[in-house]
Amino acid sequence: MKNIAVKGLERGCSQLVMGSSLFRPAKQAAVFEVIDTYVANGGNTVDTSWVYGVGEAERVVGAWFKAHDRKDMMIIGKACHHYVDDTGAHHPEQKRVRPEFITADLLRSLRNMQVDYFDIFLLHRDDPAVPVGELFDTLEEHKRAGLIKVYGVSNWCPRRIDEAIDYAKRQGYGGVALNSPSLSLAKANESRWEGVVYADGEDIRWHEKTQLPLFSWAPQASGFFCFANRLKPEDFPNPDIARIYYNDANLERMKRLLALAEKRGNGVEPTNLALAYVLNQSFPTCAVIGPQSPAEVLSSLRAADLALSEGERRWLDLQE
Repeated sequence: MKNIAVKGLERGCSQLVMGSSLFRPAKQAAVFEVIDTYVANGGNTVDTSWVYGVGEAERVVGAWFKAHDRKDMMIIGKACHHYVDDTGAHHPEQKRVRPEFITADLLRSLRNMQVDYFDIFLLHRDDPAVPVGELFDTLEEHKRAGLIKVYGVSNWCPRRIDEAIDYAKRQGYGGVALNSPSLSLAKANESRWEGVVYADGEDIRWHEKTQLPLFSWAPQASGFFCFANRLKPEDFPNPDIARIYYNDANLERMKRLLALAEKRGNGVEPTNLALAYVLNQSFPTCAVIGPQSPAEVLSSLRAADLALSEGERRWLDLQE
């Protein structure tokens, strides 16, 4: 599997990153089997956050790491998700993008996972009302203390990332290592959650210019292309997915995926090509996948081996 270089890390991250949002201790044996399959096929990076199951995902991933040698693996952690307090309760009025929440969330996650540091640590949300200096001073403090190796952002717009990059440069900090919005072939009608960013033309042009690595969450549009060819919006297993992605343009993208999959043959599926779209951009990309079985891991791995030309990528995205 191809690796993507991240400034400040000694080794690259595998282009497919194992997501853990649905991992729970009650399914530990199944979780371990999924991670084992991923690692056996070249995967080396696991994405976590305390908000995933209110710490449950972190605990089961931490249990896997406790039973394995970490030297060839990396962990992504996150802080400052909006609205969620220490008990998991939601407070719609509260944004949590402040220095004290960076520290509290980091220390709690390290305890949950029983590890000493995160390789990558991201701010899970943004609050433009908070100066970037306050946030990045705190991140740099934890980096220098050895609690994180590099840091970056998730769900930030290019303008704010530019502010953070400029501030870090003036201060002599390591700077923003990566950005993690959602990038997928399917284009969203609206946000699934408040404060999330779906990479559009502006974001893509910014990444083409800066070449900052992009780690996409929901790179396969949360399974939209598994269902779009045979279901009406009201028939989707998860109505959120239909609400966000069901539109005429995405249905046309589905038709093109089917046509290209038939042309490629050799067992290539439309969902493989949808993931390959994210992995074949003109700037460094990784995709955070969420398989729940070894078979789903292997399906995603097929996408990692698929090359798309610029013309194919543009055609799938209705640009030609």
